[in-house]
Amino acid sequence: MITTTAALRETCDALARSAFITVDTEFIRETTFWPELCLIQMAGEDLAVLVDPLAEGIDLQPFFDLMVDPGVIKVFHAARQDIEIIYKEGGVIPAPLFDTQVAAMVCGFGESIAYDQLVARTTEGRIDKTSRFTDWRARPLTPSQLQYALADVTYLREAYEVLIKMIDDQDRRSWLDGELATLAAPETYDLHPDLAHTRLKMRVKKPIELAVLREIAAWREREARHRNIPRGRVIKDDALFEVAQQQPRTEEALGKLRTIPRGYERSASGRELLAAVARALAIPKNELPPVGRPPAVPEGTAPAVEFLRVLLKIVTEEEGVAARMIASSDDLEKIAVHGAAAQVPAMSGWRRTLFGERALELLSGQAALVYRNRRVEVISAPVADPA
Repeated sequence: MITTTAALRETCDALARSAFITVDTEFIRETTFWPELCLIQMAGEDLAVLVDPLAEGIDLQPFFDLMVDPGVIKVFHAARQDIEIIYKEGGVIPAPLFDTQVAAMVCGFGESIAYDQLVARTTEGRIDKTSRFTDWRARPLTPSQLQYALADVTYLREAYEVLIKMIDDQDRRSWLDGELATLAAPETYDLHPDLAHTRLKMRVKKPIELAVLREIAAWREREARHRNIPRGRVIKDDALFEVAQQQPRTEEALGKLRTIPRGYERSASGRELLAAVARALAIPKNELPPVGRPPAVPEGTAPAVEFLRVLLKIVTEEEGVAARMIASSDDLEKIAVHGAAAQVPAMSGWRRTLFGERALELLSGQAALVYRNRRVEVISAPVADPA
């Protein structure tokens, strides 16, 4: 366990001589807005270490410098949350970056494969998950916690080497570019408060409702960040939507809403919430945000989408790649409606070669789906001359 800046600097210097290192973090965030970094795990070719970020006086700058060393590939599994905390604590995003969960999708291991399952399928290792849910702030850490933490990076070395060989053998490195670019973008981890409403799953129907939702969601985001508490501790999502729909102007009106806790309307938060509602209601009508409505789809779109869904399954099984890497359900609908003009990833690059061209052939009648020998197949079906 590394507990001093000097030892961390020496270790990072040693790891910087590796072509790649595997990285993981342990953190706690159940009671806070920002995750609290509790442990860092790293492994090079012949070195595996644990770093205690809670150790008194330790400066993590050598670690952050290593994270942006251009000569060392940083390998994570399901990197998003790890990168979020590194970006928050050190202001850097690891680069160059490799995510084994994304790579596994390219290699046909399915969507969002768990680390222990990836290890089981690429190495002879088995992960003991008994320490998965534990208080990583506790000190000293137990031997089982230390063993679990180290396993998160030691087995990852072999998993990475297996995956990168598979990708290179199939010439699929470019398939990773888009997904890894998203992970490397700062906006992925630093959502502006004014965009906080876009994270919410419920949708409103009127421009004034959207204006109120945008304002109160932004207020909640700033409040949660300032107080470092989860968003739901400020006010829950369903309450945001009820406030957006009912637009209370007084404490009495706010207190009558079903989703508002008793007495909340008389608190400082309640008054700030009402002020946010008032700001939205003061927006001139011609400046209200438009409510996006899905365009009407042509008749016959639904069965076309189902055909494309079957084709996508056939392609992903043939090519050994997760469907999510090629097209979403929304993408399939856009292809069914707009054909080659659809603004979706499946209509460009390797995805078009793999799936898009075949989708266009299916939609134009140049290909057909048939069921024979107890399986669905794609066959050529030239369009007959109308003459």
